[in-house]
Amino acid sequence: MCGIVGYIGKRQAAPILIDGLKKLEYRGYDSAGIAVRDGSDNAEVVKAVGRLKNLEEKTDDGASVHGCCGIGHTRWATHGGPSQTNAHPHVSGNCTGSASGTVLSEVVGVHNGIIENYQELKEKLIKNGYEFYSDTDTEVAIKLIDYYYKKYKVGPIDALAKTMVRVRGSYALEVMFADYPDEIYVARKDSPMIIGVNDGETYVASDVPAILNHTKNVYYIGNNEMGRLLPGKAEFYDLNGDIIEKELVEIKFSAESAERGGFEHFMMKEIHEQPAAIRNTIGSLVTNGRLDLAKIGIEEEVISSFTGITIVACGSAWHVGMAAQYVIEDIARVPVRVELASEFRYRNPLLDPNNLVIVISQSGETADTLAALREAKSRGNKTLAIVNVVGSSIAREADYVIYTVAGPEISVATTKAYSCQLVVSFLLAMEFALVRGQIDKETYDSYLSEVSRIPDCIQKILDDKERIQWFAAKIANSKDVFFIGRGIDYAIGLEGSLKLKEISYIHSEAYAAGELKHGTISLIEDGTLVIGVLCQDGLYEKTVSNMVECKSRGAYLMALAPYGKYDVEDIADFVTYVPKMDPHFIGSLAVVPLQLLGYYVSVARGLDVDKPRNLAKSVTVE
Repeated sequence: MCGIVGYIGKRQAAPILIDGLKKLEYRGYDSAGIAVRDGSDNAEVVKAVGRLKNLEEKTDDGASVHGCCGIGHTRWATHGGPSQTNAHPHVSGNCTGSASGTVLSEVVGVHNGIIENYQELKEKLIKNGYEFYSDTDTEVAIKLIDYYYKKYKVGPIDALAKTMVRVRGSYALEVMFADYPDEIYVARKDSPMIIGVNDGETYVASDVPAILNHTKNVYYIGNNEMGRLLPGKAEFYDLNGDIIEKELVEIKFSAESAERGGFEHFMMKEIHEQPAAIRNTIGSLVTNGRLDLAKIGIEEEVISSFTGITIVACGSAWHVGMAAQYVIEDIARVPVRVELASEFRYRNPLLDPNNLVIVISQSGETADTLAALREAKSRGNKTLAIVNVVGSSIAREADYVIYTVAGPEISVATTKAYSCQLVVSFLLAMEFALVRGQIDKETYDSYLSEVSRIPDCIQKILDDKERIQWFAAKIANSKDVFFIGRGIDYAIGLEGSLKLKEISYIHSEAYAAGELKHGTISLIEDGTLVIGVLCQDGLYEKTVSNMVECKSRGAYLMALAPYGKYDVEDIADFVTYVPKMDPHFIGSLAVVPLQLLGYYVSVARGLDVDKPRNLAKSVTVE
């Protein structure tokens, strides 16, 4: 989780670090801190608990902290609760209290990730005279670097390498050494990190938006690699200390795309960006009326060879997989299994070697999904990644990669990335079906025509969003909400329920409608809100019957249906409609009113839509 930034160059570092942390606050907002060197062996460390604004006030937006070399961190607490003592940066010296102020310490550093064997390492360091002031695993890592640096009298790269070999877990480490006051050293394993350079300045960040205002030229540091950063220059090393040559990569999207652009919240901006994001994604993948998988290395004979598909993902991406399962199996007639990435490798799964494993992740850094990808590859399965971030860990390690073109997504609650992933799954279903002889080209063209309508249909929904806003204000004080549906409607209900609960803090669950009578209906009482998703023609009457059963027990009903299903108004207290579409693909439309509902309920409750409590954007730790 957590966000890290770094800068070395000719300007004052602190304001640049603060600005970068603002762009990364969606990654963690329990506390924040910076450490800056002014060319001497002293480092000024400033930390604050809570939102980043507290650090801004403490440093006068960075103006009161001087020096041209610095690192920063915004924290999502793992080891140790949110406090000034546990906030980063951490120092190697035997400091008491919060280790803030001007400190003379050999090593100062920040860290994103989890050190799994930190307790064992801590005991080793205590035996060697080290004292600890915090409850964090990060302090252990910083002091271990210091230990190897002093014991073996080696340089920073060698000290980092010895630490990396000893540590178990995930990390993006960023450290400064007193003996090298004009340099920053970095190391990475399984946690995201990019290095940007421009005109005598070098930047570090855990995500692209933090440096877009300064440069679009970046290096992607690989797993188990280290870097030495100087003004306008970066050198990279492997664990043996040998130099690695890397090419600069240009970031394609603009700095403006990571700003709110006049919207009150990023989430609403990103909901409205869905038509363009989906259109751009389709345009990037479809050539001459076909999904061109050959350009990512999947030839038609390879598609024909797969005996099944396993989709592995977390959170909203798992919900994409749930919807994709229905579409792929029905259109392509390929058996599909959908797995939670956090459970996949611990279940010792039985994988047919001819199964394609599809992993889905917006960031391309999701820890459990990355681990699942590696598990599948270790078993010899071919892997396909659907990701939004070019050069991310999952993108680099998968056999095949399909990029969504959603642009940067800042709000913790995903919207446009989810929608783009869903459309990619539709295109895959169609292509597999055509190649394997399950549909003809005429049917394929008909399907593609429907998918191509999705952006315009979503725009129509957005143009009529005021009714959702009115309804959201009416039900904002609900205590329990249940989403029900069948087939693809159930999968969409899962995502709608997650959107509501994660940003409004209202207890919400989604159920396959036919399962209500197997226990869940006992929770229905007077006034309980039940939202029925009714977009599958063949299942419409059955789900309506389930809604009637809930109403007879006192439920307050909302229905989501295609235009033309006006009879539902006879039983539902509120109905919202979406344009008619082929039932395979209508989920892309049905999810939009549910995104809007979650957003407007959160606003009505006076909550921070973009930064819901206890959550961060990219889950890069287990």
